[in-house]
Formats: sequence, structure tokens, C-alpha cells
Amino acid sequence: MSLPPGLDPDLLRAFAFIAEEGSFTRAAERVGRTQSAVSMQVQRLEALLGQKLLLRGKGGAVTLTPHGHYLLERARDFLAVNDEIWAAFRAPHVQGTVRLGTPDDYALRYLPQVLKRFADSHPAVDVEVLCAPSNELGERLRAGELDLTLCTEGNEPKAWKAAELWRGPLRWVTSSRHAPHRLDPLPVALARMQCSWRQAALGSLERAGIRYRVAYTSATLAGTHAPVVAGLAVTVSAIDWVPEGLRVVPHGERLPELPETAILLLKGREARQPVTDVLETHIIETFRAETRRTGNGLAAA
Repeated sequence: MSLPPGLDPDLLRAFAFIAEEGSFTRAAERVGRTQSAVSMQVQRLEALLGQKLLLRGKGGAVTLTPHGHYLLERARDFLAVNDEIWAAFRAPHVQGTVRLGTPDDYALRYLPQVLKRFADSHPAVDVEVLCAPSNELGERLRAGELDLTLCTEGNEPKAWKAAELWRGPLRWVTSSRHAPHRLDPLPVALARMQCSWRQAALGSLERAGIRYRVAYTSATLAGTHAPVVAGLAVTVSAIDWVPEGLRVVPHGERLPELPETAILLLKGREARQPVTDVLETHIIETFRAETRRTGNGLAAA
């Protein structure tokens, strides 16, 4: 039995960029080619697969056909594997140790994927991970005890350069089996006083005139989950994914809107080089790729 022809990653990449940008022109800019060259790549891909993948509408708008929708998700997975293999064999050999800080909830939510992919492509690099509240991590970075750290916006040292990895609204989180969000006064479980999420939650309640009491205080955000699972309080989170036993409170269920927040990546001013730069680039690219793929940051681990 003859083998099927191989798919050219360059053709798939051009198709994926057009689908993401909704424009042949912007996709051409991303790949550094002319618009006509990108159009020809898509034509070659469609001829190879024997199906129409993209439709051009009025004003140059681009839409996916059903076959295009089917291909897009699989093309992204294909390209991710292709790029990881290429990086593993072609990236400069880097070895050493990098000290990475992260709040514990980000460690559970994001780091497994980030570290696994990094270890696959840079097996000679050791990553030491420190989990601590965002405000503490900022101080440790400034003191030179960390090379890189993730932190919640609002906890970074003043005038410190930061890369924004993710941005989205804070959400109220309650028990999936109980309804503490309907109690009056509202019992809340929050992190310590320095936490920017705590300040945002309490400020929103006060502006909305909702009575509340801080029923539980934890050193970490993850530590606020236990009383919420038990139905004793509500808390806040920056992600729609929540652990088992919790659920996001739908908009309009008495609780006020919360502001947006962001996950930042900070680098130490005397960070170990070049290993720190390699991990920094990897984290940024991983977040960007997953945001494009899911539309909401990294998928749940």
C-alpha cells in the first residue's frame, strides 16, 4: 500500500496565519512573503488535499470552509510538534540553572505544560521553581534571588520592565454544591492584605454596597479554595478553569463585576545568562501560542 504524500509545514503555516489574521495581507507580513506568494501556497495546499479551505468575501474578508475549520486545529498541533522538534535539534546548546518564581495557583495552572516543553527542547537546563505570593516574588527578584518570575499585575517592583503573558477579567468563584454567594453578609475567602486580587474584590463589593465579611484569609490564593469547596465562602480567580468542587459565578448573580488582571513575567536585572533568556523566550512564546489556539490562554493542565 502506498504512503500518503507529506504535508509541507510552510503551506500549513501560511494557511494557519491567514485563518488567525482573517487576512492574506497580514498573514504575508507574518511569514515575510508577498501576498501573491501566500495565495499560491494556499492554492497548493487546497490542490494537495482536494478541498476548498478558505473563502474570500467582500472587502477581502476571509472565512473558513467546514474543511478549513477541520484542518486549522490539526494544523496548529502539527506545527507545534514540528517547531518543537526543530528547536530541540537546531537551538544552541544551553546548560545551567535558572531560578523561576511563580504564585502557587499559576504553578498548578500553567507550569506543567511550560516546563515539560522546555525540558524536551533544553534537557541540559535545570529549572528551580519557588512558589510564593506575587508580592514576595517581586521582592525576591529585586533582591537577586530569582532570575525570572511570574506575578500578578500590581505586584511588580516599581518601574520594572515586564512582559504581559495573559490578560482577562477576575471572576467570582463559589462552591459547585452550595450557594455561599447568596448569603448576606457575603462571606469571602481571600489572600493576605498585600494581594491585589483581595483589594479588587473588596473594592468592588464596597462600591456596589454589598455587605461582606472576610471569613477566611490565606497566605496563598490556592489556600482560599478549601472553605469555598465546603460552601463557607466565595473567592476570586483570574481564570475560568477552577478545581473540582468550584464553579464560576455567572454574571448577574448579585455579585458585582470585577476588574481585569494580568499575568506578568519579570526578569532579574542580574539574571543568569544565557539560560534565563532561553527560558524567558520559551515562556512568552508558549503563552502566545496557546492564547492563539484557545483564545483564552493556556488550556487546563
